[in-house]
Amino acid sequence: MNTLLLMLVCGGGYIIAYHTYGRFLAKKIFNLNKNASVPSVELRDGIDYVPARKGIIFGHHYTSIAGTGPIVGPAIGIIWGWLPAILWVFLGSIFMGAVHDFGALVVSMRNEGKSISEAAAKYINMRVRFIFFAVVFLSLLIVIAIFGVVIAAVFTTFPSSVVPVWLQIPIAMTLGYAIYRKGANVAIATGIAVLGMYLCIALGSLLPLKLGTAFGIPSTGLWVIILLIYAWVASTLPVTTLLQPRDYINAWQLFIAMGLLVGGTVVASLSGNLPLVAPAVNIELPAGTPPIWPFMFVIIACGAISGFHSLVASGTSAKQVAKEPDCQFVGYGSMLLEGFLAMLVIICVTAGIGMALRLDNGTILTGQTAWQHQYSTWIGAKGLSDKISPVVIGAANIMATIRLPETLGITLMGVFIASFAGTTLDTSVRIQRYVVSELAADLRIPLLANRWTATTFVVLTAAALAFATGADGKGAMKLWPLFGTSNQLLAALALLVVTLYLKRKGGLKFLVTAVPCLIMLVITNWAMVKNEKIFLAEENWLLVIIGAGIFALALWMTIEALIAFFNLPRQPEPQQKTEVST
Repeated sequence: MNTLLLMLVCGGGYIIAYHTYGRFLAKKIFNLNKNASVPSVELRDGIDYVPARKGIIFGHHYTSIAGTGPIVGPAIGIIWGWLPAILWVFLGSIFMGAVHDFGALVVSMRNEGKSISEAAAKYINMRVRFIFFAVVFLSLLIVIAIFGVVIAAVFTTFPSSVVPVWLQIPIAMTLGYAIYRKGANVAIATGIAVLGMYLCIALGSLLPLKLGTAFGIPSTGLWVIILLIYAWVASTLPVTTLLQPRDYINAWQLFIAMGLLVGGTVVASLSGNLPLVAPAVNIELPAGTPPIWPFMFVIIACGAISGFHSLVASGTSAKQVAKEPDCQFVGYGSMLLEGFLAMLVIICVTAGIGMALRLDNGTILTGQTAWQHQYSTWIGAKGLSDKISPVVIGAANIMATIRLPETLGITLMGVFIASFAGTTLDTSVRIQRYVVSELAADLRIPLLANRWTATTFVVLTAAALAFATGADGKGAMKLWPLFGTSNQLLAALALLVVTLYLKRKGGLKFLVTAVPCLIMLVITNWAMVKNEKIFLAEENWLLVIIGAGIFALALWMTIEALIAFFNLPRQPEPQQKTEVST
């Protein structure tokens, strides 16, 4: 298939899906009401509950769910061929991922902005809360500890990204101050902030910064410490001070990067320089590559469906959406845009990399030879730099067709990846704080419910995991093999909760989430069983025990949900209160 045609079909399909299936969900399934009371207004505290403009909360939500997931996942999953990867990203995001995100957001907003764990307790039973808490806490613990290492690796691989990433912080805080304290025009303030951010990117390409060793701690360990301290501060500040404006300007960075890739794809395709060099279906897989069923559906998560999104939707975003109808744009629309990003990444690693692959000895490979060289081994077993390098190379090649210098293109992609990993890190710490605080309040442990102590607990547990195996801060890598399946299992469980919520409203509305839920339960549990066999064969008893524990908890929750589903009488949603104007 022609690369340009592929992009146009997918992009056009997402637009159609938003205005058809997305509108159907908003009006017929969730019955969004512009006059309904919302947590951001009813519980406004200036810290976590703050009503935000639709465009701003969209930017915050989008960058929080995106992270590096739609970059790394497709870069690995393309090993099975571009056709299955595209089909999973396109269809999965429309009928599963966007429904999952949308549903979690609405359910949370109609339950005081509380997490999906609390919703599970309400719609299933109280026992389930602790099961869900265990799965959520472990997933977020791994994310927080891992993403510190991810950003450290990006800083090491792309030293030119260090300066611009850190300079984004004062730019974001100034933007938040200008909009919320001084009432500045949002469009003008945004333009100035984005311009400042790109000036910093240009500065970073001229001033690469490398961190050495100190006190016997290597650079990765030092970066993990610095990043966890930053995440503690960012997660305790009012959301409008740093987290929301930083995510918002990062969203503009993504929009511009995606625009450059779209423009480069058009120019390169029209000139005949961007053929799809990867096989449509790869039947000659490298040694060690797992089977496409079920592993592609676990490895390509963000961009299709990801359980982490339900935590963002029911964590920070539900506390900031100003009106119920905004949920379609924020919840459903942002997932479709992430699917489009994943599609662009697939183009980078299937077509862009074929434009030029420079080897260490100076040799330049092109076409299928370049792709086969890059994917001659199972890339999923390699380090982060090996996983993201085909994306960076392919993107730089594509953007070079519109006269963007290669050095600047690589810096831009490095900043892009580090920035998005950073938004995932600080958002995850904040969400974990919400989860810990909610459970502490339920268990009547007021000290741990405090945002300062809860955040400290979250950061210290992540640090303990990160440094469990040494000073390099890579301890969470021991549990990383569990993240893919536990993350997709979380998606299935979140869909299970939304299904129970819709079942209460009567009729067959629940089918829009029940079908994706069933698919994800089958695929994820299949993958978990296969992984358990691998862990047993390797005698990796830590992963065997933790993996079996997660599997048992998920099975328990599923049984509890099924009992509730078949015994649940219809309980229509109570009449929504009219929002009080402020």
